[in-house]
Amino acid sequence: MNRLFRWFGALGLMIGILGAWGCKRNATEGAGGASKPVKKKGHKGMHHHGKDHHKGDVKYKHHDMQHDFSDVKRYAKIFDDPARKAWQKPEEVVTKMQIKPGMAVADIGAGTGYFLPFLQSAVGEKGSVEGLDINGPMVQHMKERIQKAGWSQVKARQVKMDDPQLQAASLDRVLIVNTWHHVANRVEYAKKLKAGLKPGGAVYIVDFTMEAKRGPNKKHRLEPQQVIKEFAEAGLKGRLIPSSLPDQYIVEGAL
Repeated sequence: MNRLFRWFGALGLMIGILGAWGCKRNATEGAGGASKPVKKKGHKGMHHHGKDHHKGDVKYKHHDMQHDFSDVKRYAKIFDDPARKAWQKPEEVVTKMQIKPGMAVADIGAGTGYFLPFLQSAVGEKGSVEGLDINGPMVQHMKERIQKAGWSQVKARQVKMDDPQLQAASLDRVLIVNTWHHVANRVEYAKKLKAGLKPGGAVYIVDFTMEAKRGPNKKHRLEPQQVIKEFAEAGLKGRLIPSSLPDQYIVEGAL
């Protein structure tokens, strides 16, 4: 299980977005709109492994696939592809979170920081946003993105695989996108999320449905009812939030 969690932040995003990219490419190649199975050998159309570009490259293994996230700029072009907006619907996700100006919000498994601009806009100048990830190069990329954008109320921080390292009762909202199915010991992790919530706080899980054509292998996906059950075991009140996301569900876990 710990292998799964080592992929905690960046892989969740990569599977969804690279999966979408693969489907789009297959369609252009005359697949009639249906995505072709991706052959594991060489991971063509699914994973991009570049040569070492930086010292101390960060490489991970997951389900016999090896990925190198040290070349963050390459992955940023994929993760932050404008086409993602059509299926990820970030504005709708943030609206469903019912964020008010002045709130404190964390995005766990934030990757390149795709959701940061939407979250910082929702909390306003008096609020705060943290982008958390276990991957050092991703966190550094977020820091540079934050500095370039001039978001004084946004920070990025590297966290442990099994602990988001949240201060007690410090957050109003927590967002976890395309990542929850990779978390090991999810009930224990949810308890740590609960401890970090302020009164009236809530956690929001956005992940792929069983029916979605993009996303991870179905054997690695979670039904929303499973997430709700895990939240209940951790002491959170879980419920499925109605949404128009075509490939994902949103589950809320509230105090």
